Amino acid sequence: MSRLGPWMDVDRGALLRNARAYAKTVGVPLLPMVKANGYGLGSVPVALALEEVEPWGFGVATLPEAEALRNAGIERPVVAFIPLRPEQVDDCLAVDARPAIGDIATLDAWSHRTPQPFHVEIDTGMGRGGFRWHDRDALVALVDRLGSTPGWEGIFTHFSSADTSADVTATQWDRFETVLAALPRRPRLVHAANSAAGQWGRRYAADLARPGIFLYGGRAGSLDPEPVARLHAVVQAVRPIRAGDAVSYGETARAAADGEVVTLGIGYADGVLRSLSNRGLIGLGGETFPIAGRVTMDMVMVVTPAGRARPGDVATVLGGPIGLDDQADRAGTISYELLTAVGPRVARHYGDSA
Repeated sequence: MSRLGPWMDVDRGALLRNARAYAKTVGVPLLPMVKANGYGLGSVPVALALEEVEPWGFGVATLPEAEALRNAGIERPVVAFIPLRPEQVDDCLAVDARPAIGDIATLDAWSHRTPQPFHVEIDTGMGRGGFRWHDRDALVALVDRLGSTPGWEGIFTHFSSADTSADVTATQWDRFETVLAALPRRPRLVHAANSAAGQWGRRYAADLARPGIFLYGGRAGSLDPEPVARLHAVVQAVRPIRAGDAVSYGETARAAADGEVVTLGIGYADGVLRSLSNRGLIGLGGETFPIAGRVTMDMVMVVTPAGRARPGDVATVLGGPIGLDDQADRAGTISYELLTAVGPRVARHYGDSA
């Protein structure tokens, strides 16, 4: 049967090699992030594959994401990192997730309801969630509560600039250590290192490390992973085009010479960002060609010399000849967005390279 729509090839072998390489670098157990549908690759297949590296647990953003892992039979600890609200305590318990707690009201609601494990978030500069490192009143209350609260399993912070600034990262770590020193005890699990923080080895590894994009093939600071995902589409039509003829909405592109316009069955509804219009590259027949004109909802066009493509041929949008980070640079974004933008019409196919 011929291919009917776009698909993504996911290399579980490369995923595992990236995980092992990162684990060797940081020297502590992993808490792999599988949020956002496993960075677009499929959270359940990714988590099941990563079981082979024996992680401590898995990280998600939301409680429904935790529930999906539980429904798939995954039994390791799952930490849900969007800050819990007091009214969500029972929902969190129902999916057997460890919550991220970043305020006194939620800490009280959790501890009064259950002795189950939880993790405290300290905001050292990310500005997204957690107890602010300089909020004296909140930290005094936190110290008072943690001295007698059962279930306090972990504490963490999140680096804002590990991929771009060693100085900012060091400052955040110093703030975190200052807070840790004021606590009544050190919990069993202290964690801070995301993918990019792994470039400094054990320096920020603490007790657990939380790799994300590096596992899935995206650069993380100085760390270069193996490619994991390749996004493909089928050539749906090939037609002649004359020099000067316009392509796609708004006539933002015109053929530079006589040739053929090749139409691919993939568009921004499938994750080819519209910002790749006239900027992205497509791999086709061992060559690369620029996207011609605006990316449309369901189709992308390239202009080629005559005879380069036929209907039914396979084109590659990312991975292979066009690296994930290179395509992201062309889109003016980051690898995370390209992967998580891949839509539900795109089939995920899983394989294992040696």
